[in-house]
Amino acid sequence: MNGTRQSRDVDGPSGQDEQNELDALRQRQRRLGREEDSVTRSEPAKAGSSESEDARLLVPSTLELGAGAVDRYVMSRQIKRMQEPRQLTFDDLDERRIIYPESPNRELVNRFRSLRTKLLEISGGNNFTLVVSGATDGAGSSFIALNLAAAFAFDQSKTALLVDCNLREPSLHTMLDMFPDTGLTDFLEESDYDVAKIIYPTGIPRLRLVPAGSRRESPAEFFTSFQIKLFLQSIRRRYPDRFIILDTASISHSPDARILSDLCDYSLLVVPHGKATPSAVEQAAHSFDPEKFAGVVING
Repeated sequence: MNGTRQSRDVDGPSGQDEQNELDALRQRQRRLGREEDSVTRSEPAKAGSSESEDARLLVPSTLELGAGAVDRYVMSRQIKRMQEPRQLTFDDLDERRIIYPESPNRELVNRFRSLRTKLLEISGGNNFTLVVSGATDGAGSSFIALNLAAAFAFDQSKTALLVDCNLREPSLHTMLDMFPDTGLTDFLEESDYDVAKIIYPTGIPRLRLVPAGSRRESPAEFFTSFQIKLFLQSIRRRYPDRFIILDTASISHSPDARILSDLCDYSLLVVPHGKATPSAVEQAAHSFDPEKFAGVVING
């Protein structure tokens, strides 16, 4: 498959439009809740007799689906509107060793499904931000990060976002056969940069990528700035049900993973099979906050 220049994020409405829609639906939900509370004291309205009854057909109430139902309803609508300007074929995915639900490599699919399940158990089923870093260079953290994100995107009610934070040696855009114009460094260098400009469709449904942007030999200065905190806040808000995975340089040769792990929910260490000593693995693991350390993945 030939590489094509990528269009920017087409997830759907802008952040402000999303918020306006969410606020409007929450107001409808509250009005419907009050009407349902009084249903035993009044006769039900006739079909088509009021705007609120029309709204009832469109928006589930929390009495029907529980707390947060409207939020989930809005998120579901937004996810369905996510556009895919291109879509990787099964052959494309097989060639790149990227998992998908119908993949014949069931062993690989099941390994990442199992890893996804374990992370969801740790988080109590909530979405989260996760740093993925190798214990050494060449550990394969990008491969693990990409396929883990793909596993989360299997769920049609969830989305996943990959962020290439390896500013020295970015690779995720190459693995996905993409040629993005902008990336993370553009957002971090400009205080008023629109985050939507650096979120790209990947060709995998419900999976988006923030590429690294221009290469940087000293990325630590970017990751200690206020802008990186603003970036994480922006992408968390864009889709509250999105799983965010940050691929970083190896923990043994760069402070980036440690710096970013302080800003994220969890950290995952990738160890190349047979290529790292137990002491090196232990030292790498101790670089992370033990309260946020999700565990070790053996790759190979």
